[in-house]
Amino acid sequence: MLAVQIYTRAGDDGTTGLFYGGRVSKDSDLPWAYGTVDEAQAALGVVRVHTERDGELDRLLVRLCHDLYVAMAELATLPENHGKLTVGSTAVSAEMVSALETLIDDYAARFAMPTEFVIPGGTPAAAHLDVARTVVRRAERLALRAATAESHVVPYLNRLSDLLWAIARWAEGGSLPSRTVEGTAR
Repeated sequence: MLAVQIYTRAGDDGTTGLFYGGRVSKDSDLPWAYGTVDEAQAALGVVRVHTERDGELDRLLVRLCHDLYVAMAELATLPENHGKLTVGSTAVSAEMVSALETLIDDYAARFAMPTEFVIPGGTPAAAHLDVARTVVRRAERLALRAATAESHVVPYLNRLSDLLWAIARWAEGGSLPSRTVEGTAR
């Protein structure tokens, strides 16, 4: 069996290669943005551990992980190479954003919407969904600096964080309002 070498040493100089070519500093806007999307995808993988394998939530999370690969590809491409991207495959499409809105509406219709802030942690899956949501929010902020003006990455990440919030509330089956814990000794 031929061993595949995982290290290249090309990044030892503090740069990283991009999709469709080019190199940038590892601390530039593009690697910060797509690296944080990668972190969000890993957080969704942790959620999957707490779901029924091949159940509704697991299937949705796998779909979202595929979408995040699309977002990472777009964010890992220099603006001058964006013409090489394929909408829906290596560039986020408006339809991907709309699909998330449909999912948000579907999941939000399954539970009574909380009227105040909620305390995370009702279930392990919900707690990890809330962590993934916060990572997606950070990715969204970083994508603001990295995405081009015509990109749908920022709206996609914005909707994704909303979807993860809705799924977390649905997964809990009932939320603990923040007011409920006021003055409670721990």
